[in-house]
Amino acid sequence: MSQHGAEPPRILVAGATGDLGGRIARALHRRGAHVVAPIRRDTEAGRALALQQAGIEAIRLDLGDEDAMTGACRGAVCVVSALNGLEGTILGTQAVLLRAAVAAGVPRFIPSDFSLDFTKTAPGGNRNLDLRREFHRLLDAAPIRATSILNGGFADMLADAMPLILPRLGRVLYWGSPDQPLDFTTKDDTAAFTAEAALDSEAPRILRIAGDQVSAHGLAAVAADVHGRPFRPTRLGGLGTLTVMIRAAQVLAPGKGQVFPPWQGLQYLRDMFGGRGKLAPLDNGRYPGLAWTSVAEVLARA
Repeated sequence: MSQHGAEPPRILVAGATGDLGGRIARALHRRGAHVVAPIRRDTEAGRALALQQAGIEAIRLDLGDEDAMTGACRGAVCVVSALNGLEGTILGTQAVLLRAAVAAGVPRFIPSDFSLDFTKTAPGGNRNLDLRREFHRLLDAAPIRATSILNGGFADMLADAMPLILPRLGRVLYWGSPDQPLDFTTKDDTAAFTAEAALDSEAPRILRIAGDQVSAHGLAAVAADVHGRPFRPTRLGGLGTLTVMIRAAQVLAPGKGQVFPPWQGLQYLRDMFGGRGKLAPLDNGRYPGLAWTSVAEVLARA
């Protein structure tokens, strides 16, 4: 952790009313930072109160007001974006946040990446990663030091939102090879690492982390151990099959305006099972005090 004298380091976290953003803000507060969270004027009173009760300074303002955002950024040693959305958010609101951070003289910026390694994926194959790739062009041209956190898939989703493990059927679904390693990190572990990086004035441009790396075969073994009965890896086809499924889902369930329509989740799975977004080398050891949660622990808790 960098030294900032007697005053606690001021860190601004945008998106702190969200799931990951809230975890990052609380992780920073636990590490002694003065956390400032700009929130929309119409944010529910309960969400603002929850932040304040967690020791976080919530400031109501218009997130699109660059002058107001600049004022909120003043004195911060780092701005962390956990904003989540489509083009209007990633390339709009987050760009306002970036310009405000530069105008306020903030030395460091952490963008809302938190994904698999899109620096190694092909453009055009994953909408949400394309938005992050486009924002990087703005970020790398800005006079500010940036650090991106790449964490693979959120391990928490294996217990609900990511339907790879089917307990009732005793199956683990996969495409391509059952031996392709997949990167998973819990939201809490990602938040803790991000907090450390936000307080680390020497953090590099990209940090890659994975709480666990496990293949479909590995997932089946873990699920069998947790549930006490056999699980079988079940191949649904190759990566080409996934592409066909994506195109069909875009027609049948376009999910206009949704951040994660079904086809978007399939795009992430294609990048993961294809190995395109594999994280390497890992930076898990950069902050030795952190512990990492395994997929087995996630499934056992669920």
